[in-house]
Amino acid sequence: MSRLTISLACTNTDRTRAIFDGRVQVEGCDVIGLAMPPEEAFHRAFGHQEFDVTELSMSSYMSQVSQGINAYVGIPAFVSRMFRHSSIYIRTDRGINEPGDLKGKTVGLPEYQMTAALWVRGILEDVYGVKPCDMSWRCGGLEQGGRGQAVEIETPEGVELKRLPVDETLSQHLDQGRIDALISARAPSCWHTNDKISRLFPDYRTAEEDYYRKTGMFPIMHLIGVRKSLVEAHPWLPASVYVAFLEAKRLCYANLEQLGHLYTTLPWPVVELERTRELMGEDYWRYGVVENEKEIEAMTRYSFDQGLSVRRLSAEDLFAASTFELVKV
Repeated sequence: MSRLTISLACTNTDRTRAIFDGRVQVEGCDVIGLAMPPEEAFHRAFGHQEFDVTELSMSSYMSQVSQGINAYVGIPAFVSRMFRHSSIYIRTDRGINEPGDLKGKTVGLPEYQMTAALWVRGILEDVYGVKPCDMSWRCGGLEQGGRGQAVEIETPEGVELKRLPVDETLSQHLDQGRIDALISARAPSCWHTNDKISRLFPDYRTAEEDYYRKTGMFPIMHLIGVRKSLVEAHPWLPASVYVAFLEAKRLCYANLEQLGHLYTTLPWPVVELERTRELMGEDYWRYGVVENEKEIEAMTRYSFDQGLSVRRLSAEDLFAASTFELVKV
């Protein structure tokens, strides 16, 4: 049988690099690796289905699956995860001292359905009692005007969402006080120049560690998707792709554990690794459906409750069946 040539688009990080540099192979495949920022991969994958295997926004993917219009089948290799308490920026002159003070405020975000915002809204409601309808929402480009939604959505009744003019940005609006707060995966440029802008959780690491102790959840941002037409033609492909990502992550862990020759450009990465594992366990960056049952349940609930999915999804809706349980030796 001839090998299958596939294109792969995702970020080139320590946990994916072994696939890009060839140390890890996708069984039965020749991989054309295309390293790019996630925003570019999302735009090209959701808008034009350019890639065979690609990094996807978990929130946008769930929305498409719920509508039956997804061009990709999910693989539970969660290549991007991040606690999101650090992603809430506020004006310090608006009386916002704690999460409850966001009620009645105007909050900006690049895209309403983006996964970072999905988690922030879920955490605000679950932990602090602040519902999405308690705030007014503004969406647009963070530093460049005219950003659109990766997928089309309709917000629930009672949730006000307005788009910024195409020649205006969220950073400008926060800087000028035209919005009271901002949810963003990236820090706005005005955060570095305006002393009236701060994080809602200045000591966000402590807040995020406390959140993990309380919930046991490490928020999932992105998954890997395989083109649906390829899965139909080659049913073995999802498991082969998944195994490759698992092996790349295993090699990443091995490198992080090295003390004689540091793999990362930090003075004490092994100490940081040990501290993280003490809190979150040996395999703290977990792949797999069963291993992430809490996070998947929370995300499907948030997506439905926030009006991003038209029906409540299950893990079986989202991920290729062959990836639920791999052979153990």
